[in-house]
Amino acid sequence: MTDIGGFQDHIARIDLGARDITYDGIDDEDAKKYIGARGLGVKYIFDAGPDVDPLGPDNRLAFMNGPLTGTQVTMSGRIAVCTKSPLTGTVTDSHHGGWSGARLKWAGFDGLLFEGQAEEPVYAYVDDGKVELRDAAHLWGKGVHETRDTIDSELDGEFGKNLSIMAIGPGGENEVRYACIMNEDDRASGRGGTGCVMGSKNLKAVVIKSGTRMPKPKDPETFQEGHKQAMKAITESDVTAPNEGGLSMYGTNVLMNITEEMDGHPTKNGRYTSGDAYNEGEKDRPHDLDAEKISGENVRENILVDEPTCHSCPVACKKEVEANVMHKGEEMNVRMESFEYESAWALGTNSANDDRDRIAVMIDRCNDMGVDTIEMGNMMAMAMDATEMGYLDQLDDGLEWGDAETMIEMIERVAHRKDELGDLLAGGQKHVADELNAHDCRLDVKGQAIAAYDPRCMKGMGIAYATSNRGACHLRGYTPAAEILGIPEKVDPYEWEGKGELTATFQDLHAISDSFDICKFNAFAEGIEEYVLQYNGMTGLEYSEEELLEAGERIYNLERYYNNLVGFDGSDDSLPEVFLESGETPGQGASEGEYCELEMMKEEYYEHRGWVDGIVPDEKLDELDIDVGPGTGVSSVDGSSAPADD
Repeated sequence: MTDIGGFQDHIARIDLGARDITYDGIDDEDAKKYIGARGLGVKYIFDAGPDVDPLGPDNRLAFMNGPLTGTQVTMSGRIAVCTKSPLTGTVTDSHHGGWSGARLKWAGFDGLLFEGQAEEPVYAYVDDGKVELRDAAHLWGKGVHETRDTIDSELDGEFGKNLSIMAIGPGGENEVRYACIMNEDDRASGRGGTGCVMGSKNLKAVVIKSGTRMPKPKDPETFQEGHKQAMKAITESDVTAPNEGGLSMYGTNVLMNITEEMDGHPTKNGRYTSGDAYNEGEKDRPHDLDAEKISGENVRENILVDEPTCHSCPVACKKEVEANVMHKGEEMNVRMESFEYESAWALGTNSANDDRDRIAVMIDRCNDMGVDTIEMGNMMAMAMDATEMGYLDQLDDGLEWGDAETMIEMIERVAHRKDELGDLLAGGQKHVADELNAHDCRLDVKGQAIAAYDPRCMKGMGIAYATSNRGACHLRGYTPAAEILGIPEKVDPYEWEGKGELTATFQDLHAISDSFDICKFNAFAEGIEEYVLQYNGMTGLEYSEEELLEAGERIYNLERYYNNLVGFDGSDDSLPEVFLESGETPGQGASEGEYCELEMMKEEYYEHRGWVDGIVPDEKLDELDIDVGPGTGVSSVDGSSAPADD
């Protein structure tokens, strides 16, 4: 039990197979060591042991908020979903914004832990400190949008007022390895296949009715001081200031033109470093690629219809759009939020496509089917590459570069595993590469595809992709903050030296913010000083900056150690060959001749981390007070694993 501020001291443990629901408090020491949300969620996954089948009944699925979630803290509407990933086999956590995290806190909960497998489809209804399992047979097979509307009508139209609905679509039901959980209006826990785990458990949705239990700061004076400093930093930052450009005006897609101009924009499955380089190098291209057509500026000028926001957020980075296209002779109209940078890149220029409105349709279809837009776009780019190289000749099927019409259809083919190609692509990049012996078409790390930053240009992203604990990811350690935006200070994107330490610092800081759980965009304005003041003010603890940073380091090392126990080591801290000198595809334009010097950065990174060949040694576990003794379900990297006691 804990009386640390910010917590409700209330966790639901839901055994779906037995339809048994029990309630626990939060362990006080765990709360101090792992903060909350991502940190505590990963601790719950770790305690279940590393040998669980991601799609088996013993795998835990943890919906977790943090001590700052649902409070006055700016951008504190996040929620973490933690589990063992069916895409990568690593531990994973995937976050989304909106209101569900805050509403879970206000309903009296710090988290929901799902285990087992329901015999028939169910959804969980959360209200006033209680969880109830309800029949969802009538929802199975429906898209996310229809699922949301059906539940809303059954609950008398409370959605959007005091109700949050987190649901899976056919992608999760059919166990697409990168299926996601969709929350409210098109906000996703997108990465790692959390929706696939949810589908394997026959859990269609989690519905939260808002309560009134907002935690109050234990130390109001310290909290208000931190909150005041944080608000000042956010409103004065060029990146986060409301209505002053940056995220507020253009959303995350403000980066499209920036990365294109610096030739750090992977194009045509990473074969080029920008659309301009593609136009120059592809002599037989069907048309020029123009990244500006799908940029935040273009979207705002042409198809923007609204700018919704999340709990306690003045930035309003979401850019709701409306688009109309003709598809197969029929008019398609979509209205969705939001036209994000990563989605636009993956479904756009990386697939040799710059059709803005059809990309909007694809994002909407991915959301409705419940599949990750980043992974889906990368999968289609991989299929296009494989088609061009003849790997798909055996299927008598394929996908041509920039074929937006077929791309729209392919999303549903994958989500429903409708045919041989759809079923193949549902397995993820590593699966496709293994099945086709097409490893030269991969753009993944540990099975998860990269995001929209080219490590031939931004060297920090190379080591960040390689050492991310959940497979290739830009959000574990967002080095473009320093390499592009100069936050906290500008560094040369082409210089590899120092990037190992920089990446580790970002990884630890993001582990803290993910465990609070607050939006990472805070980090474009706030620093560790604001974090400490708000955390101490809310919880009543007296952490120093060093102690809070150590908590972030502890969380990152716990995740890494879990992955070591699963079987991952330094050899898995790799990059797609296309980015390395061995891949013989140097950068073009401003990045001309550049490769990613991964091995040198790994050496620097491991030394800073205190790891040995990518493995967390016992000395590091002791230093960070990470308990791997009896009762945790795991022993050591060299030892065996056993089922968890609980």
